[in-house]
Amino acid sequence: MTDERYWDDAEVGDECVTPSVTVTEAMVNAYAELTGDFTPVHVDEEYAKTTPFRTRVAHGLFGLSLADGLKTRADYRFLPGMSLGWTWDFKLPIKLGDTVHVKFRVGSMRTTKRDGWGIVVLPSELINQRGEVVQLGEHRLMIPMRPRTSAAGEQA
Repeated sequence: MTDERYWDDAEVGDECVTPSVTVTEAMVNAYAELTGDFTPVHVDEEYAKTTPFRTRVAHGLFGLSLADGLKTRADYRFLPGMSLGWTWDFKLPIKLGDTVHVKFRVGSMRTTKRDGWGIVVLPSELINQRGEVVQLGEHRLMIPMRPRTSAAGEQA
């Protein structure tokens, strides 16, 4: 099943691994331009060599942005809903040339007071080409439920 899912189509424990993306210098520079964050460890290789990383690293929030984007390219994805927020930790640096993907699962589900909507919590890991978890956390999403149909087959 690769179509976008309603809340009702998910089950606690469902898992997915996203496609991968390789982090390039151009991507990190574009993120710096977009956000205005020109901290030298991200954009100046000579400076970055003097840090514990010994090389340029991607912005932490760039990693979170990649994780969010990669999830939208996964075979397991939901109909557009509403992001309710993230809890997210940075564990290891993401270096230029690293190839990352996301592994996520449906950790919990609940209905809401808002008719026709449910909430899923997706524990997620951003993993590099060495199998190291570089970032991890949870994404909370409000997802539409499958439209109800009446006995006559019409939408309620």
